[in-house]
Order: sequence, then C-alpha cells, then structure tokens
Amino acid sequence: MSTVQISGHWTGEGLNYIATDTKGNEIKMGREGVSASQMVLMGLAGCMGMDIVSILQKKRQTVTAVEVQVTAQQADDYPKPYHDIEVAFTVKGDNVDDKAVARAIELSEEKYCIVGQTLQHEVKLTTSFTIEP
Repeated sequence: MSTVQISGHWTGEGLNYIATDTKGNEIKMGREGVSASQMVLMGLAGCMGMDIVSILQKKRQTVTAVEVQVTAQQADDYPKPYHDIEVAFTVKGDNVDDKAVARAIELSEEKYCIVGQTLQHEVKLTTSFTIEP
C-alpha cells in the first residue's frame, strides 16, 4: 500500500484556499476558484475520461475527442453530500466500435478509476490537529 499526500493552505483572504498535489500543481478553491465539492466531480470526470482514452487507444480505436459530462444530485441540507452521480461520455472518432466504448467504461468503473472506486466504497476518514504559536 502506498501513501499519497495533498497539501492545502488558506490564502488569508475570504474563504480562498490553495491545494497542492505531489507534483507541485496548484488549484485555487473557494469564492475565487473551484468549489471543493465540485472538485470531486471534476476528479471523477478526469479519471474516467483518461481511462477511456487509454483503453480505446490500446484497442486501436481512432478516437479524436472524448467529452465527459458529470451530473450529480446534491442534498439541499448541509453538508450537502452528493447522492446520485451520472457520468455521460461523448466519444468522437472514425469508426469507433460501440462495444469497445462500453467495455472501456466498464473497465474504468470496475477496475481502473480510483475516484470512482472511492466514491462507490466506504472510506475511513480520520482527523487530527496541531496548534502553533
């Protein structure tokens, strides 16, 4: 088992926050950036989209574009968790086999997409804190 760490810090302005990944890429969250909850859906779209492209390329499909539309039903009351999530793909290319696309989606859902797997399974969440002067 490996460990992944993401860091984040409050910018000191409003509710703006900067998250940084292990490669040093930064994403601005909050009122001036992406909402944290929508980042979950963006992660799902990116994860599954990349899987679909990779799998179809390995199947020698001539894919020119893959678009992903994620639609989620969100509770009205806080903390407003997502309940139902639909992921719709539009695959463009020359003579793309519909069975290959269906299989690529199935493999992403069941085997490859870490975001989808995390959303489908219960995750143990623990917290801790320190206070510094």
